[in-house]
Amino acid sequence: MSSHNDQLFKRAQVHIPGGVNSPVRAFRAVGGSPRFFTRGAGPRAWDADGQEYIDYVCSWGPLLHGHAHPAIIEAVCAVAAKGLSFGAPTELEIELAEQVCALVPSIEQVRLTCSGTEATMSAIRLARGFTGRTNIVKFDGCYHGHGDSLLVKAGSGALTFGQPDSGGVPADLAAHTLVLEYNQLDTLEALFARVGHEIAAVIVEPVAGNMNMVLPNPEFLRRLRELTTQHGALLIFDEVMTGFRVALGGAQSLYGIRPDLTTLGKVMGGGMPLAAFGGRRDIMQYLAPVGPVYQAGTLSGNPVAVTAGLVNLKLSMQAGLYQRLGEMTHAITEGIASIGRHHGIPLVACSLGGMFGLHFQEVLPTNLKEVMRSDTERFKTFFHGMLKAGVYWAPSAFEAGFVSSVHGSTELDQTLSAAETVLSHMR
Repeated sequence: MSSHNDQLFKRAQVHIPGGVNSPVRAFRAVGGSPRFFTRGAGPRAWDADGQEYIDYVCSWGPLLHGHAHPAIIEAVCAVAAKGLSFGAPTELEIELAEQVCALVPSIEQVRLTCSGTEATMSAIRLARGFTGRTNIVKFDGCYHGHGDSLLVKAGSGALTFGQPDSGGVPADLAAHTLVLEYNQLDTLEALFARVGHEIAAVIVEPVAGNMNMVLPNPEFLRRLRELTTQHGALLIFDEVMTGFRVALGGAQSLYGIRPDLTTLGKVMGGGMPLAAFGGRRDIMQYLAPVGPVYQAGTLSGNPVAVTAGLVNLKLSMQAGLYQRLGEMTHAITEGIASIGRHHGIPLVACSLGGMFGLHFQEVLPTNLKEVMRSDTERFKTFFHGMLKAGVYWAPSAFEAGFVSSVHGSTELDQTLSAAETVLSHMR
């Protein structure tokens, strides 16, 4: 007898391509039917079959304070009763802009959008408009949304222009994106020596979270800042995932790097569709209506999403929150990795704030090539075992995971107990 999840997935595939509205939800990487969720509370969520899970996806990062936080729900309901959207300015937008600029010192002005893809796409356009240059640099394994310029994979050589990584992306457009390996200084130095004067911007995840989690070499980020400054290119930090997630000031505050532009999302919206890009005032002044670079959005800065974001950020300012969050995340992930190694399974973990990576291999990877050495078959077994035990993990070996501020000792104990059961049977 099929489950409600199976029935819903079959029904969804009739009118939704692949049965999902974002590809990674489809469980293609692990097999089986995706879970259709009906409600969440704190660190837990329930699916259509009534199965309860400890949630380590947290809506792919935004739920820093768990599902349905009472303060957020109350504020959102109150503002929604006054109107969902006006297509005109509200004071709430000003409050959020002021808050973002106060928390992230590199941002002097900010423009709100509805998604991280819009934010990164707009930041790239702005960088090209400001510098008058066309080419951008990205790093293999870093994902910056599904804008055409950014759906590009590495070419056949270390210094070649990129190739389209998706149908529908013209090769001549992809040719304006150069792709290098993350954390690799030699190819970065060589590229700037050769074509630095042609580069409009470098966009990078300061902590990579879309090839599982990969920590940066601090020297790599430092040289990025030096080389872009030296050659007149802009440095864009994509902190859609890391912003307010690894620290209140984002990854840039931890590594002491001041980018020219920053993109934000996820935690900033508290579970609602909200994102932003911002940076130096002189660059942001190139945006319409005061400058020549056009960017717009009917629902950008709508009061409901902005309210969720404001409350989420306010909750994030609690004294000691990120220290406690980091300690809990470390305890969960290192606990799982230790259990795996005890049972002879190559397993390593890394974490920062409320973000983590778990890799089924001997050593922590530093770039996409090394990430791809992970044992994906072991991950599939681990994923389904944990799912059966009531622990919801990202359904891919190549996605980061997330912990909320309301995950506590009960969740830690239940998660490690489930991991012991699952991993002990994987030898």
